[in-house]
Amino acid sequence: MIPPTPAAAPDDRPVAEAFILGPYATNCYLVRGPRPGGCWIADAGFDPDPLIERLRELGLRPEAIVLTHAHLDHIAGVDDVLAAFPGTPVMIHEAERAWPGDPERNLSAFAGMPITCAGPDRTLADGETLDLAGARWGVLHTPGHSPGGIALHHAPSGVVISGDALFRGSIGRTDFPGCDFDELERSIRARLYTLPGSTRVLPGHGAETTIDHERRTNPFVRPT
Repeated sequence: MIPPTPAAAPDDRPVAEAFILGPYATNCYLVRGPRPGGCWIADAGFDPDPLIERLRELGLRPEAIVLTHAHLDHIAGVDDVLAAFPGTPVMIHEAERAWPGDPERNLSAFAGMPITCAGPDRTLADGETLDLAGARWGVLHTPGHSPGGIALHHAPSGVVISGDALFRGSIGRTDFPGCDFDELERSIRARLYTLPGSTRVLPGHGAETTIDHERRTNPFVRPT
């Protein structure tokens, strides 16, 4: 039997601060610690000035921008963050390598506001581990809402940043080009519902939830 992942001591737990940005109310996260001065960003949506100002207020410089996927509302502020913090690497799943620079694929052309942004500097794959600000986060590939959607899981503290795969009482839309409901359902069952029930889910939109709550009550993907 595989031993459980040791729980993180309170001082070793990352702190994820949410910023609700832009016209789509996108949750973008500033994730800090435990390395002194260490932080990174999960997604950078429209109008990221509050996020940038918070970094400056804390005297922090991000180690990376990690994109859960490349739809316009999660990438529109990337270049603004890079202007404030030049040289910050941008990471995204390999399946969406070309999307930040392609308004058709990132759906910004579809929305009538063509957007491109820099990156990526590095692509990600399912199952790899990222050392970010002194904490190790697992990359979970969760396609369905988009081909390269990922979630980021910090097992010791029981937190997953789910992007637009899983929301409180809902799931990511599957009526856009490149979406697939059956694939998203499989992703949720195999990658997210298999996490411990107490895991906090920090979604790309809306309020946080837990894996147990969604397994019991989410009307779109119910336990088999």
